[in-house]
Amino acid sequence: MLTRGMKLQKLYILLILIMLNACSAHKEISVKTEIEDIQAIEQVLDLQIIPQDVAVYSQGIDREPLSLTEFQKEYFRVWNIEKMSINLEDAMWAYKLFNSKNSYAENLQPTGEEFFDNTLDNSNFGEYASLNKRALSLDLLNIRAFPTNKPVLRDPSKAGEGFPFDYMQNSTIAPNKPLFLSHYSKDKKWAFVESSFAFGWVKVKDIVLIEKKYTDYWQKAQQIFTLKDNVPIYSQSDKFLFYSRVGMMLALIEENENSYRVLTVTKDENGEAIYLRSDISKENSNSGVLSFNTENINRIISELATSNYGWGGMYKQRDCSSTLRDFYAPFGLWLPRNSYAQSRKGYKLSLENLSDEEKIEKIKQNAIPFETLLYKQGHIVLYVGTFNAEVVVFQNVWGVKTKRNKQAGRYIIGKSIFSTLELGKNLKEYDESGSLLRNLQSLNYPMK
Repeated sequence: MLTRGMKLQKLYILLILIMLNACSAHKEISVKTEIEDIQAIEQVLDLQIIPQDVAVYSQGIDREPLSLTEFQKEYFRVWNIEKMSINLEDAMWAYKLFNSKNSYAENLQPTGEEFFDNTLDNSNFGEYASLNKRALSLDLLNIRAFPTNKPVLRDPSKAGEGFPFDYMQNSTIAPNKPLFLSHYSKDKKWAFVESSFAFGWVKVKDIVLIEKKYTDYWQKAQQIFTLKDNVPIYSQSDKFLFYSRVGMMLALIEENENSYRVLTVTKDENGEAIYLRSDISKENSNSGVLSFNTENINRIISELATSNYGWGGMYKQRDCSSTLRDFYAPFGLWLPRNSYAQSRKGYKLSLENLSDEEKIEKIKQNAIPFETLLYKQGHIVLYVGTFNAEVVVFQNVWGVKTKRNKQAGRYIIGKSIFSTLELGKNLKEYDESGSLLRNLQSLNYPMK
């Protein structure tokens, strides 16, 4: 069997022959074959043999729709509190974790102490929880740990750090979602807010304050869910407002045969809320929660499968936990923000202290397709069933852990995929210590 080095050597020889005899069609075919052969060695086998079509796994699912009561309670939670529910110490978690000794800037050089001093001063935490006002997002917002667009990275020379892991990116929140305002930064550019699932800094220009009588009306209205990303939403005067996101929930005003008319919000030049009406096609939305069945699962997963990996939702993409949040939202299931909290939702079974074979057996015996989450520290995936007796999961993943000459690395995937629990195992430099299967800690049923 030819080694990879021998194949490369053979390729170089063939390329030289082509240069000497450019008219030889036979040699061109041979070179192409060799190139494809070498590339195949470096490709993740799962992406070639595991079907990437959700319909392969979702057959025969038909479950009664969930009640919207719990989802609405969590979704609107921050409009029903009188003061910030997060204490000051928790609000300042990032200021204690990151400093000039362990952080790197956008130029991949250590971040200076002046940056942290200035950021802390601008954060104005002496005014924490002084406003306590209801608010609303006007666009897809990045929720930042510091009031800055500048990244804070860990050592970029280490695998799994540097880009895209900006630790200032806490999460994203979709347009026209409830917020609760604590206070403003000293420069008035940023606002510290709490949402139903995350807290941090957002830009003031992208939020608007809402009076309680309107938040009360919004909560009492019939709700519709958006089922598709990146559909432009306009006012009735044809002014662009924002793009839709899977799982957004909006208050229904009225409907006709083809569309729902919903309440949307923007603000005027004085920062005051302007209440609008927007039409959303019924092809891209649903009144109330979706039934948890094959057709609807296929629809939502197919939409989420187009999303690339985005740490904390950066670049309007998704990471592992936000993918699952948005999957379950149209079905009326609210999930918390991070993977650890999601792994504790519903009934839980431990997979710790089991061999790989025992874990697989326990998953096959207990997991329910599309209703079971599998968790390892820092990452969470959706169990979808089996293919050729292999456990298959849906996940949004950055990459596969590799090792070359004791040097850690990553084989980048960077998107949503269906895979086995040993993604990348066929790679020559695969690092078994990073195996999802080996590191699984639990499975849980968030719908129970």
